[in-house]
Amino acid sequence: MRLTVAQALVRFLSAQYTERDGVRHRLVAGMWGVFGHGNVAGVGQALLEAGPEAMPFHQGRNEQAMVHAAVGYARTAHRLSAMACTTSIGPGATNLVTGAALATVNRVPVLLLPGDVFATRPADPVLQQLEVPWAYDVSVNDALRPVSRFFDRIWRPEMLAPSLLQAMRVLADPADTGAVTLALPQDVQAEAYDFPEELFRTRVWPVRRPVPDAAAVAEAVALLRAARSPLVVAGGGVRHSEAGAALAAFATATGVPVAETQAGKGSLRWDHPGNLGGLGHTGTAPADAAARSADAVLGIGTRWTDFTTASGSLFAPGTRFVNLNVASFDGHKAAGLALVGDARAGIEALAARWGGHRLPVPAARAEQLADWRALTDAVFAGAYPAAHAGGVGAGGGAGRAADAGGSGDGASEEAPRGLSQGEVIGALDAVLGDRDVLVNAAGSLPGDLHKLWRSRDPEQYHVEYGYSCMGYEIPAAIGVRLAAPDREVFALVGDGTYLMLPTEIVTAVQEGIPINVVIVQNHGYASIGGLSEQVGAERFGTAYRFRSPDGAFTGAPLPVDLAANAASLGLEVRTARTAAELRAALAAARDSPRPTAVHVTTDPGLPALPAEAWWNVPVAETATRPAAVAARAAYEAERPGP
Repeated sequence: MRLTVAQALVRFLSAQYTERDGVRHRLVAGMWGVFGHGNVAGVGQALLEAGPEAMPFHQGRNEQAMVHAAVGYARTAHRLSAMACTTSIGPGATNLVTGAALATVNRVPVLLLPGDVFATRPADPVLQQLEVPWAYDVSVNDALRPVSRFFDRIWRPEMLAPSLLQAMRVLADPADTGAVTLALPQDVQAEAYDFPEELFRTRVWPVRRPVPDAAAVAEAVALLRAARSPLVVAGGGVRHSEAGAALAAFATATGVPVAETQAGKGSLRWDHPGNLGGLGHTGTAPADAAARSADAVLGIGTRWTDFTTASGSLFAPGTRFVNLNVASFDGHKAAGLALVGDARAGIEALAARWGGHRLPVPAARAEQLADWRALTDAVFAGAYPAAHAGGVGAGGGAGRAADAGGSGDGASEEAPRGLSQGEVIGALDAVLGDRDVLVNAAGSLPGDLHKLWRSRDPEQYHVEYGYSCMGYEIPAAIGVRLAAPDREVFALVGDGTYLMLPTEIVTAVQEGIPINVVIVQNHGYASIGGLSEQVGAERFGTAYRFRSPDGAFTGAPLPVDLAANAASLGLEVRTARTAAELRAALAAARDSPRPTAVHVTTDPGLPALPAEAWWNVPVAETATRPAAVAARAAYEAERPGP
């Protein structure tokens, strides 16, 4: 069949499927694109010729945002379906790098199709070409190599078929997935070639549920049953594998409590008796107390990042780890016993061998969990300081108050006062339905959400914290809504994040995708402002303010009207000033058929919940400013270990 390389690419992608548990999904469900000279005549023409039934197309405004939307889609689809992103060569291609890193860090599939330089070099250099004197086969697309799970450059049409098959293998492989990059020289895209019909037949890529080795399962059960205080840590692999029901049954039958990572939050419903809440630096007091006392830990689908382990300080020396993970690399972390296999299949194998042994629930743990939930109610009601002073929810471990859930950006009395961030989360908790989705990624919100959010559905908590990328929320919300059109989706963004990447609001308006953007205005970088103060950097460069006479950013707040900006991009906007107004605005947004925004001002001076565990942010070892000297002394006093 004589086709251009780009036409063959689109035709091939339209015939690829995954299948798990007997259910088939399109492997590449659509394509995002921003066109330039490097892809308009190739991929652009091929998409037009193929039509939307073969390959649905979405017009992006920013290349990084396109990848975020694709990641939101793929995560909601449990990595069984992905999206592609096409760009021109040059800045369009390099804009993909941040999104590619986010996808690969989070083990989420996305296909990247950047244009590239001329393979035949009729003119050299061409527009936007990076000249590398020592390597003529290098282009800006090589910046995507370290953040891709698979990379190839299609110099000749003959290279397309084998490269596409390898690309699909990686996209469909839960143990090896992430960003897949096929760089497409612009002349090769438009070149015709006689491709074999076999290339375009329907292919189904089975997504298996490998069962861990039986001997390893037996060893793991023996280790966990012999433990005095075992703990399960649920990571993102539980959700990717749709293993929530199996985990709930295992926790109920064994009595082993469960703590959740950021990626794993929602693995259990929030009120399941065995759910202790978030784990680690941004975790809850009950979960972190259980981790400190655990002598055996079963990690399911977790990468054991520093926030989860409190920079390696959360678990006691000598704690034994069992790691159930589909990826061998993650299964062998923490010197653990590796159970390499699918999360659901592995949980079921453990349960089948466990027997009738069931741990009792310690009275102290039940009381601590009840206290923590009462504290959550107080935070939602704006009564946190009084509740905390009364001793409700006192947690274990010395922590750093200014963390990813910390408070403040240094706003003075001149800044508009507003609600606490906890009240905003409480309003969302009250308004969102069980199947609604909350999307977040960066700033102080992930820390508070990890502690406070009450997940009622496995898909409800969509917080990207592997890369914690500012600007993820709005495009990801679009991707989530495309993957789950029957769910209401709320993107919760701070003012700093909003200003980073609001561009895909225009896409939502253009395509009538009814996402809801909740804009939290606190006049700066709240999380880093608080952390800056804690480490002796005195909130330098973290507030959105005019310069004062001494040159510092301590003048009046900037007259930035984000509500007006959102309206100018086409959103239906509501502004809330009180908790009651916020709930009403959120409910109205939820009921609206249009893309909406709710704008609310928060007071960064109001206290947030403190950290329940350590996070290692090194402080200047020598300094002359008193704040830094004091911060170093506090750091030395709090730092665990030798």
